[in-house]
Amino acid sequence: MEKAELKNGSIEKKKGLLILVAVTVLIAGIVGIFYWQTVKDQVYVEKSGIVAPLITLSSEQGGELKNIFVKVGDTVPAGFAVAQVGNEIIRTITPGFVVQAESVLGKNFSPIEPVVTIINPQDLRVVAQVEENKGLNRIVIGQQAVFTVDAFGSRKFFGVVDEIAETSRDSGVVFNISDKREVKVFDVKIRFDEKQYPELKNGMSAKVWIHTK
Repeated sequence: MEKAELKNGSIEKKKGLLILVAVTVLIAGIVGIFYWQTVKDQVYVEKSGIVAPLITLSSEQGGELKNIFVKVGDTVPAGFAVAQVGNEIIRTITPGFVVQAESVLGKNFSPIEPVVTIINPQDLRVVAQVEENKGLNRIVIGQQAVFTVDAFGSRKFFGVVDEIAETSRDSGVVFNISDKREVKVFDVKIRFDEKQYPELKNGMSAKVWIHTK
């Protein structure tokens, strides 16, 4: 009797183990399918960063720097006086954020030499450097994107694909007799609400996930 009970108990344990294995395999399969579907419907770009075009302000005549009215970090409106070179007052054309300002009074500047450099926060974009064979053909303007910024760890930010470069970062035509073709990289710009994310700064490194479906 005891042997029969032990045998039945052993069978039940085996059945339980088989059920556990089957459930584990099923869950792993579901997770795998979900992960594959998620990866299939997005393009991941690790090499990315937040960038805005630099706006350089210089004098038309050139001459000696007499006064500097701003410092790095200042926010300035359009038409604001930022410096005096000779008798000329240099003013901003657009509002912006000062990222570089000369501070050596008496220094001489040529007519095209920058005295102050600003960026317009509205022009900030996440620029993702997408390799041509890593999903570039699946990216179109208007797609949603999620990105993280190294300075803020795993926190997620959201944006929209705003521009896809017409030419690669290295647009020079080079013919190579090697069988190994060079992979070209294209800039994909992602617009985000700079007022919603004022903590995002020019030059920060980022990682991007572009949703292609």
